[in-house]
Amino acid sequence: MSYDLLPALVAFSLVSSITPGPNNLMLMASGANFGLRRSVPHMLGIAVGFVVMVFLVGIGLQRVFVAWPLAHTVLQVVSVAYLLYLAWKIANAAPPENAESHGTPFTFLQAAAFQWVNPKAWAMALTATSVYAPNQTFFAIALVAAVFGAVNLPSISFWLLLGRELRRILTNPARLRAFNWAMAGLLIASLWPVVAP
Repeated sequence: MSYDLLPALVAFSLVSSITPGPNNLMLMASGANFGLRRSVPHMLGIAVGFVVMVFLVGIGLQRVFVAWPLAHTVLQVVSVAYLLYLAWKIANAAPPENAESHGTPFTFLQAAAFQWVNPKAWAMALTATSVYAPNQTFFAIALVAAVFGAVNLPSISFWLLLGRELRRILTNPARLRAFNWAMAGLLIASLWPVVAP
């Protein structure tokens, strides 16, 4: 990768990391329902899991989709089904006082694994590695992954902090329920680019 592309890569990483998508919406909902401390493993799982994903996609995983186009369709179907399930869980999340004993936020490993069924994460990883590391050298791919690691964590932290701040407003069970349903609806809406022809 040419160092001339580095500012463009940083800008792409920032815009794609900080805009709404499944990870950010789920982090905001987690912050609102479980608070900051209990949601930190979720946030760190996204950050580490996505960097690993970018690296693995860059070193050759994207070639699977070229060799077997059906794999891409299967991934889309699994991703949509899982995101619909997560939207249902968010919509029906317990109020914070009940969440302490009954609900649990994503763990580090769950959040890291979620990257593999997150359509936005796939789009980001495939675009970043093909545009900013077109020669597919180990150094270029590692640099793309490192830039995403440096930019993604502060970006997703914003969404978790926003959720934590909303928690102070969402003390009324009816407001929290409305917020959770809105987050579930937005999560479903984030699937539009995947399912639209």
